[in-house]
Amino acid sequence: QVQLVESGGGLVQTGGSLRLSCANARRTSSTYVTGWFRQAPGKEREFVARISWSGATTAYADSVKGRFTISRDNAKNTVYLQMNSLQPEDTARYYCAAAPFHSDDAGRYNYWGQGTQVTVSS
Repeated sequence: QVQLVESGGGLVQTGGSLRLSCANARRTSSTYVTGWFRQAPGKEREFVARISWSGATTAYADSVKGRFTISRDNAKNTVYLQMNSLQPEDTARYYCAAAPFHSDDAGRYNYWGQGTQVTVSS
């Protein structure tokens, strides 16, 4: 029902911006929460942001609050992560995932994309 494909990663300088996209390649009547997670080499996967199906409810990790914005366009089956004021510590592989309920716990997400690399140079 859900097949997630991320895009939009790349190399950017400190202070720059990127917009990640997470598209569901399959049509579905199911509603789900979409989350963004990231994982840097040698570190555990960490929660970044999540958004409800309606888009009315969002949540962010403290480390990205005020810099990142999550949004969704259900007509396009796509969730976005606008990342501004990027810092070297934001360098990681970013994954989107789908879950039936809101959670910051990666283990609660049933479907995952393959990830997209974000590298911020100093």
